[in-house]
Amino acid sequence: MSVVHSGAVLKSYAFAAALAAAAVTSAASSSLAADLPARTSTKAPPLVVQAYNWTGLYVGVNAGVGFGRSKTDLNGGIVDPRSRIGGLGGVGGGQIGYNWQYGNLFGLGLGNVVLGLEADIQGAGLNDNRTCTLLCAAGFGVNVNQKLDWFGTARGRVGIATGPVLSYFTGGFAYGNVKSRVSDFTGVINDSFSSTRTGWTIGSGVEAALAGNWTGKIEYLYVDLGTQRGLSSLGTFTFNSQVREHIFRAGLNYRIGGASYAPAPVANWSGWYVGGNGGSGTALNKSSIRSANLGERFNLSPDGYFGGVQAGYNWQAGAIVYGLEADIQGGLLKDNYACGMTCSANAFVSYNQKMQWFGTVRGRVGYSVGSTLFYATGGFAYGGVKTDLNFANVAVASVSRTRTGYAVGGGIESPFDLFGLFGKNWTSKTEYLFIDLGKSTDTVAVGTTFTTRAQEHTLRTGLNYHFNTPVVAKY
Repeated sequence: MSVVHSGAVLKSYAFAAALAAAAVTSAASSSLAADLPARTSTKAPPLVVQAYNWTGLYVGVNAGVGFGRSKTDLNGGIVDPRSRIGGLGGVGGGQIGYNWQYGNLFGLGLGNVVLGLEADIQGAGLNDNRTCTLLCAAGFGVNVNQKLDWFGTARGRVGIATGPVLSYFTGGFAYGNVKSRVSDFTGVINDSFSSTRTGWTIGSGVEAALAGNWTGKIEYLYVDLGTQRGLSSLGTFTFNSQVREHIFRAGLNYRIGGASYAPAPVANWSGWYVGGNGGSGTALNKSSIRSANLGERFNLSPDGYFGGVQAGYNWQAGAIVYGLEADIQGGLLKDNYACGMTCSANAFVSYNQKMQWFGTVRGRVGYSVGSTLFYATGGFAYGGVKTDLNFANVAVASVSRTRTGYAVGGGIESPFDLFGLFGKNWTSKTEYLFIDLGKSTDTVAVGTTFTTRAQEHTLRTGLNYHFNTPVVAKY
């Protein structure tokens, strides 16, 4: 039963009890009335709804995962292989910022607009040390390594606040230290290219109030640090790498000054819901091709956009919410950049990998702070992965599989009432999911095998309609 209707039931019980009490005590009360002092009445204090204000200074910490997706090529005459490099690893650091909240920005009637500035500095362990081209199967390959060990940003933020929940876009200046190295099995080629690079970043996120002066957020950043170029010491090849990083992180902020926030009573999340979602995904899929002597190790990185639907059911015990959710998405995530040995003429082999659909069936467990739900999620995942291999424009091999694996992630869900267009049954969520569909090996030509692993990082926003309205409980 919804807590909205429980007040009416309690009132009917109280009225019946009052009638019974009156019948029992009516005679006694008339005889004792003269002996009792006059009764005084006390009004219940009015319910005060606390408005959340984002204006002010804050500091915080963050942690997450990131990986490079850097288009990289070597050009040494007739040999010019290309791939994407940049390893998957952890990131962590701190941030500081200031927000200004406006009830009617520039008199345009835009309520609850939040503008801000934020700077952060991060340590990173994003390292790719497996990429190898040419004769890697026979131990005569050329290895290409790249590492991002720290980076930082200085960004603007603009968002819309719905009470204690802020949805925002962000962008600005980025910088970081990039180290690249090219070496061969003999040690004759051993060249390093290292520089502190500058560029730009753009992204989005959602931040929600916890209790007191604390807030929590999840955020995605795309970081572009330009192109790192180099010439080998022997003059045998040129190195070019477009340094691009994808960062997914969660953060905790403490507001300095301002009123301490006391969350509203916990919302009711129990019951069925359905909804839709949309977002983007990107990958760094470790892949390789091998024959008797030839062989290369490289990354395939399908990225793009998708959309889909979800349905689920929640159970609730106090502020703890747990449930089940299933979803399915369609889209076009692809990568057709990589090719082997020589790409200027007919490549030894070029690649086109696609992920055209995927779905998950997951458990969720979370904690509701007022009407905002912070949750973790994980479970079964499945999807379709197809790779086309074009051998020197002579033969094409296609490997297509429906693959299974797992998904893990987390998100924030809160009531959605943008400019009063939606009712109390609607919520919005922002969610990160890491999807691993495992590794497969297939024979693509006589004596030649192709191996690839499918891993996708997704960030999506969704709207849910709850059949049992997630209103704030009245206690």
